[in-house]
Amino acid sequence: MGTLSNQIHFTIRGDKRQPVLLFLHGFLGNCEDFDAIVPHLSDNFCCLSVDLPGHGQTQVAEENYTMSNTAELIVHLLDRLNISQCHLIGYSMGGRLALYLALQFPDRFPKTVLESASPGLRTESERLARNQHDANLADRLESDLPAFLADWYEQPLFRSLKQHPNFEQLMQQRLKNRPSELARSLRHLGTGEQPSLWDQLKLYQNPLLLLVGECDRKFITINQEMAHLCKTAHLEIIPNVGHTIHLEDAQTFANHLRRFL
Repeated sequence: MGTLSNQIHFTIRGDKRQPVLLFLHGFLGNCEDFDAIVPHLSDNFCCLSVDLPGHGQTQVAEENYTMSNTAELIVHLLDRLNISQCHLIGYSMGGRLALYLALQFPDRFPKTVLESASPGLRTESERLARNQHDANLADRLESDLPAFLADWYEQPLFRSLKQHPNFEQLMQQRLKNRPSELARSLRHLGTGEQPSLWDQLKLYQNPLLLLVGECDRKFITINQEMAHLCKTAHLEIIPNVGHTIHLEDAQTFANHLRRFL
């Protein structure tokens, strides 16, 4: 466990002589979000998890909340840890960041797993509308985090997660977040702020695994289109789960990672 590179907090478990897996959590999460996965993988892999800006114990300047600057911080962290290559596993917001990293630094990241992720929005008008939506969400979040969380998890893609026995524990963890920091993350690393990666995806040549839950219809549609565009992408739809596969069915998630990596 440690903090390096402009105060990015991270945990690292396993032997660094083994292939390294870099885990990037979603919005509201932290480096502990993949703790249920690590025991399934630590015999064969070294598992590195970070707290992204606005989350957990990471503290960085506001300009580093953007996708491009966050990506540079992560590459710098890997350099400081003497990790020349690693595989990426990114969930939702962390999946959007993982795809950006994979496209910008293909030599650093030989294989990438995207869980419930997207390449962003295609048009400027879509991005502007989403930015306004996220700005409103950020304002609500800053004024009342518990009410925001209650509304956030009412989204259809979290319906199956709410039935999970660990859901209340998850909510308690989310309440430990700092509202002002989360709001910054929404304003700078939200889907509307990131560049569209659709066109770059067509040219991507490294192996790419797309994982989506059977109950997450919105992201099934997005990922089917991604798989159609990218020749090296392979799509797996995981039964009986929604958006948060790694929490809802850790064993199946880990099995897919092992096979792919």
